[in-house]
Amino acid sequence: MNHPEPSLRELKARSQKLKPVIHVGHEGITESLLAALDQALRDHGLVKVRFTDHKSERKQLAAELTTRTGSRPILLVGHTATLYRTPLDKSRSV
Repeated sequence: MNHPEPSLRELKARSQKLKPVIHVGHEGITESLLAALDQALRDHGLVKVRFTDHKSERKQLAAELTTRTGSRPILLVGHTATLYRTPLDKSRSV
């Protein structure tokens, strides 16, 4: 069953309660980080990413993460970015 996409306002409100689940450290964006982020987006849809290193590059890194995961940016506040991608409908799984 298709559900309508949540509005940007709704996603921002939901993101306030989230804790960061992905942390970008000194290694930056790695294949394993992208795989973890892809899985988190697949499972939850709305995911917070914390930049523990590379803080001065967070805007560029957040843009790269959205491009490489097919997600869209919701918020970039301080050292935390919130990304959204429509999660897979678990009822469709085999």
